[in-house]
This record gives sequence, structure tokens and C-alpha cells, in this order.
Amino acid sequence: MADPALFEFLHTEMVAELWAQDPDPGPGVSAGSCHQHAGARPAQVQSLLVLEGMGFRVGQALGERLPRETLTFREELDILKFLCKDLWVAVFHKQMDSLRTNHQGTYVLQDNSFPLLVRMASGLQYLEEAPKFLAFTCGLLRGTLSTLGVKSLVTASVAALPACKFQVVIQKL
Repeated sequence: MADPALFEFLHTEMVAELWAQDPDPGPGVSAGSCHQHAGARPAQVQSLLVLEGMGFRVGQALGERLPRETLTFREELDILKFLCKDLWVAVFHKQMDSLRTNHQGTYVLQDNSFPLLVRMASGLQYLEEAPKFLAFTCGLLRGTLSTLGVKSLVTASVAALPACKFQVVIQKL
């Protein structure tokens, strides 16, 4: 994959460009999740959806480029382990820090030093800004899962920067 700094700059510019279309930051997007838009203005919601959609398409493309032998997983848990190790290393040059499950189709992937949040980790005032930097990655995970034949809902949350959690809920067909 590309140089980590190049990817980070590209991602930051995508976010900045979409948010420039709605320059009034006002109260809005909470630090809760990519898909929880309570209190967000329509332009903010639209920007999050665009970022998530871009991530979804990139995730699909990454999934399609995987070697065919990699695509044969026996269980959901194997697929999520693949995301935490192989996909995360390919995109962010590090593994996810932890993976937990309730064994009922819900998985929590935790990155204690998420690369796209590290630069803003210097102050609590940036916590409100975190969701717009997570939407693309929510889509990336959902797109890769889709290519692997898994329909899912992916949300993200941040309690303290630069750590974040991605919750993946597998939707049974």
C-alpha cells in the first residue's frame, strides 16, 4: 500500500474538502459514531455519508485484490481476525490492538493509537472532530467485509484520543 504519510494527507484533504462545503462547524456531529447523526446538520450528515461511501468502495477494491486462497475463511471470527491483522497492516502499517466478540455477531475492534487520529490527540477540544476522521474507515471495513460475502453495519466511537473502537455487527442474510 502507499506510504502512510501520503495516505494520511490524502485522507485529511478529503475530510477538509467535504467540510469546507459546510464551513459553520456549529454544534452537530458527536464523537459517538459514524452512523449516529443525532444533532448533525444535513450538510454534515451528507459529508459523513460521502466519506463512508468512499471508504466502502476502497474496501471493496482491496477485498477484490486479495489472493483467492485468502478469501476462504471458515468462520466470521477468522474474517475479523484477517481485518485486524492483514488489512490493518496493509492500510495503516500496524495491527489492530484488540478484537472482542460476544459470539452473537457483534465484534469490537480497538486501535489504541489510530493513525488518522494521532495528530489531533493533543487536546480534548478535538474529540468532537473525531467522527469525520472515522467515517472513511467505517466504510473501508464494511466494503472489505462485503467483498468477503459478509453484510455488516460498522460504527466507530472515541472516548479518548487517539484510541478508537470500531463495532462491527454482522447482519444475517
